[in-house]
Amino acid sequence: MSDMAGTTTELDVRLEEYRVELTGYCYRMLGSAFEAEDAVQDTMVRAWRSFDKFEGRSSLRSWLYRIATNVCLDMLNAGNKRARPMDLTAAAPLAQAALTPRPDNVWLEPMPDARVLPTVHDPAEAAVARESVRLAFVAALQNLPAKQRAVLILREVLAWKANEVAELLDTSVASVNSALQRARATLAEAPAEKKSADGELDEEHQALLERYVAAFEGYDMKALTALLAEDAIMTMPPFDLWLLGTPDITGFMTTIGASCAGSRLVAVEANGSPAFAHYKPDPENGGFSPWAVQVLEISEGRITGLHCFLDVPRYFPLFGLPMHLDG
Repeated sequence: MSDMAGTTTELDVRLEEYRVELTGYCYRMLGSAFEAEDAVQDTMVRAWRSFDKFEGRSSLRSWLYRIATNVCLDMLNAGNKRARPMDLTAAAPLAQAALTPRPDNVWLEPMPDARVLPTVHDPAEAAVARESVRLAFVAALQNLPAKQRAVLILREVLAWKANEVAELLDTSVASVNSALQRARATLAEAPAEKKSADGELDEEHQALLERYVAAFEGYDMKALTALLAEDAIMTMPPFDLWLLGTPDITGFMTTIGASCAGSRLVAVEANGSPAFAHYKPDPENGGFSPWAVQVLEISEGRITGLHCFLDVPRYFPLFGLPMHLDG
């Protein structure tokens, strides 16, 4: 019995080594932090149960990816495709701004870096990994059929060889190459996103973020306008409203969003991008109550995207954030 327990613990440890990279893979496939974690848990359970059938013809890693891919393909067969507000509706002018919520399972979700980005020592590899969990890239992946999505992630993000992907998907190298070409063509047709700044923040970007925190916490719209690109976008899932341009963004913040004056921002790491936990003043209990996880997109020294995920009961525990800040 003790031998069995020892083997079990050893297997658990070996499987656990792959949890972060598998979660990253499933997150890119599914666009949902919670579905990705469920998919990886399902993968681990299936691997554990069928380990005696694993004959070592492939590496443990590629065997786990095969299981995870099948789990994700099964989940995607249900047909749910994650999106951002600008994928679903046109920008609303401020005068017509209405906060209409849509269900949780519609939205692309934010993801803490620590859950999806394994530690790598090659800076180029780290940059590719960060770029491939950015909101814009994960949203673009959602437009691909599920098999093409898997091929593109395995080939372009994880740098698998075509024959390795063919073996994983039980298909031919020609079919993998064809799927990759089609996936690249679809992504190339998507509206061009501004190239975001690399996640390894240099001094200039660090200074920009410090100015952003000061402007937001001071609710200084003039200072905020100086930091936003003219065509910046603001989104607020679960609401499908999104705003385009600095006048509408700052106009919204001083009208419908006026209760955010006096807020506090706490830095977090999400989607390979600068991000903050946003706490609003809590007039009833004092201190600050959680309001949103903000993920910022930065390009050419300006903030181009401000994505505010308002579903606090889902996201604050995911990021390990407290549900109250003292004054």
